[in-house]
Amino acid sequence: MKQTFFLVLLIVLLIVGFGSIFIINETEQAIVTQFGKPVGGAITDAGIHFKIPIIQTVLKFEKRILEWDGSPKEIPTRDNKYIKIDAFARWRISDALQFYKSAKNEVLAQSLLDDILDGAIRDEVANRTMVEIIRSSDREMDAIETGLLIQNNGKKREELSIVGARLKIIEKILHSVSEKLLELNMGIEIIDVHLKRMNYTQTVQEQVFNRMISHQEEIAEKYRAQGQGKKQEILGSQVQRKKEIMSQAYLEAQKIKGDADAEVTNIYAKAYGKSPEFYNFIKTLETYSNTIDSSTFFILSTDNPYLKYLEK
Repeated sequence: MKQTFFLVLLIVLLIVGFGSIFIINETEQAIVTQFGKPVGGAITDAGIHFKIPIIQTVLKFEKRILEWDGSPKEIPTRDNKYIKIDAFARWRISDALQFYKSAKNEVLAQSLLDDILDGAIRDEVANRTMVEIIRSSDREMDAIETGLLIQNNGKKREELSIVGARLKIIEKILHSVSEKLLELNMGIEIIDVHLKRMNYTQTVQEQVFNRMISHQEEIAEKYRAQGQGKKQEILGSQVQRKKEIMSQAYLEAQKIKGDADAEVTNIYAKAYGKSPEFYNFIKTLETYSNTIDSSTFFILSTDNPYLKYLEK
C-alpha cells in the first residue's frame, strides 16, 4: 500500500515539476497568463523558466523580424492621376506583454498593420504628383521621360524640373507609421517600409506607352533623316570625285594625244625632209585608201593632182 502511495506521489511530483518548467529559445519571447490575465512582464531571455503548473499558461511570440506584405492598391495622386502601389514592410514584436494586450496574436496584428500602413501610404501618395512618386533621382529629364508634353499652342511647357521624392515618401511613411504605433502602444516596432512595385493604371499606362512609341518614332525618323542626308552627302561626294577623276583623266589623255601628235608631226617632218617626193607619194596613197572604195564614184579632170599616181 505504501509503495503504491509513493508511486502516485512520485508521478504527481513529476507532473507538477515538468508542468512548472518551460523553455524559451533564442527566436522566442513569452508571457505568462493566469486564468487568461498576464502575470509579470515579458520574458525575452532564452533558457529554462518556471511557472505555476495547471493555473498558469505560457504564450510564446516571435522575436525575429516579421514581414508585412500589402496587396496592390490604386491610389489617386495630387495631380488627379491614379497609380498602383504594392508595398511591403518589416516589423517585430518589441514588447510581448503590450502586444498580447493590444493584438493577442500575429494574425490580428497583421490586420491592424494593414489599416495603419495602407492609410499612411495612401495619405503620402495622395499628397504627391505622379512624377514625384515615380522618380527617385534628381537627374534632369526631358518632356518625354516625365510624360509632360508641350501644349498644342506651343506657348507653355509644364514644369520639367520636378525632383524625385520616392525616398522621402518612404521616410515619411515610416515616420508616420512609427508614430501611430507608438501612440497606440501596441508593442510593435516597424523597421522599414518599401514600395515594392509601382505601376500605372491601364489608362495611364496606355498613354505612357503611346508617348514612348511616338518618341521612339521621332527618334527613328530623325536618324532616318540624318541617314538620308549622309547618303546624299556621300553620293554628292562620289559624283564630285568621279568628275575630278574624269577631268584629270581627260587632261592626261589630251596631253598624251598632244605628245603623240607632236611626235607624229616630228616624224613626218623628218621623213619629208629626207625625201619629199616619197613622202608625198605615201600620203597620197593614204588618202586614196581613206577616200576610195568599190562604191566610190567621182569625176575629175585628167590633170587633177589627185590623179597624179593613178594610171588609166
